[in-house]
Amino acid sequence: MDPILAGDLARFPDLLTAVRDQAVKVLASLDDRPVALPGEPPSPETLPQQGAGLDGALDRFAERWQDRMSGSAGPRYLGFVTGGATPAAVAGDWLTSALDQNLSSGAGSAAPDLERETVRWLRDLFGLPGTFSGSFVTGATMSNFVGLALGRQWYGEQYGADAAEDGLRNVPPLRVLSGTPHSSIVKATSMLGVGRNQVRVLPTLPGREAVDLAALEAALAEGPAIVVANAGTVNTVDFDDLRAIADLRQRYPFWLHVDGAFGLFAALSREHAPLLDGLDEADSVCADLHKWLNVPYDAAVQFTRRPDLQVAVFRNAAAYLGDPGENPDFMHLTPENSRRFRALPAWFALTAYGANGHREIVERNTAAARRLGELLGTVPGVRLLAPVRMNVVCFAIEGDVPAALRAVTATGRTFLTPTVYDGQPGIRAAFSNWRTTVQDAEEIFETLRHTL
Repeated sequence: MDPILAGDLARFPDLLTAVRDQAVKVLASLDDRPVALPGEPPSPETLPQQGAGLDGALDRFAERWQDRMSGSAGPRYLGFVTGGATPAAVAGDWLTSALDQNLSSGAGSAAPDLERETVRWLRDLFGLPGTFSGSFVTGATMSNFVGLALGRQWYGEQYGADAAEDGLRNVPPLRVLSGTPHSSIVKATSMLGVGRNQVRVLPTLPGREAVDLAALEAALAEGPAIVVANAGTVNTVDFDDLRAIADLRQRYPFWLHVDGAFGLFAALSREHAPLLDGLDEADSVCADLHKWLNVPYDAAVQFTRRPDLQVAVFRNAAAYLGDPGENPDFMHLTPENSRRFRALPAWFALTAYGANGHREIVERNTAAARRLGELLGTVPGVRLLAPVRMNVVCFAIEGDVPAALRAVTATGRTFLTPTVYDGQPGIRAAFSNWRTTVQDAEEIFETLRHTL
């Protein structure tokens, strides 16, 4: 064994303590660490020929890179829809690396069984019935990809074709219908060979991002399609009428995929849970966990009522892998053969804090978003582009949005991202971090008030 590697093995417990101490320093600095860093990276170095050992690598990371990492895990990062990592989730993630389980196969480890248990817990958390199965994937993009892949397989069946085996030859082009499709839906159609131009963006209700049901019904009258319904749009957290969309299947055949990347957590909110009425009628559902579940990147779940189609699409044929059988290994259900034990941080989070603890996070974040919206409404030249429906504040300013956001980022106190809503350039503030409080929202407002 390489002598440096052997030395690290001999000192492994002490070295992990050193890593722990360094992580503690990082976490303790989150309140003061710049929320985002637009600065230059350090000068590149050449590949080391002689290793420095783990302690040397820790020193080099601290010297060259650590202070250039953002404070995105902290309470004032409002870009995209990004959670942090709760203490239990961090512990689970550390153990994930230490255990280093191979989730491709269930042979020799109970790790796949823990994943199945975690998926069942999440299914219950979101109010899905027991007819749904699921599996962990990397994020909302891959979860949406899986859902649309199953929809593509279903679509082929409507014309007597097997899309997984033969592609979609000799069938009409597959249409993907949605009022406000997330960019990952469009990306998925490209990866699936359906084509970005087959995404048909339908009219929405006046002043809303929810699809106009009359327009959807008119499009469905043209033939089978995939319908992507939203449970929480990224700009305004708008919800399609899932029950009304599902009822259209009494007259028209379509695959119903619900993109609920972060909006599924409305199930935990006493006020917002009714928005998910009809979710149980979906064929596939996307849920992203490194958003509101606050587990480390990357983690998401895809749910479906048609695991048979899932095996048809993703089964991996090789002699050493075996037949999928009645209880398929996850390599027959997801795009990845090599799968990280992503379920463990989520299992720890759910075990540690339960449904009630995560409900408190959702309701506190919602209260913080509303408070920021109220305060922004008092600033001349700032205009809310939509009501603060849940955890996202979408607003416009009179000045140049990119310049304003650069100025906000330069303060180091918060980070927001740009958007365009109904043709109007705007700014999004998305609350999903477990540390964020209403007081943080007020501090963020003071930064914005003096910067915008």
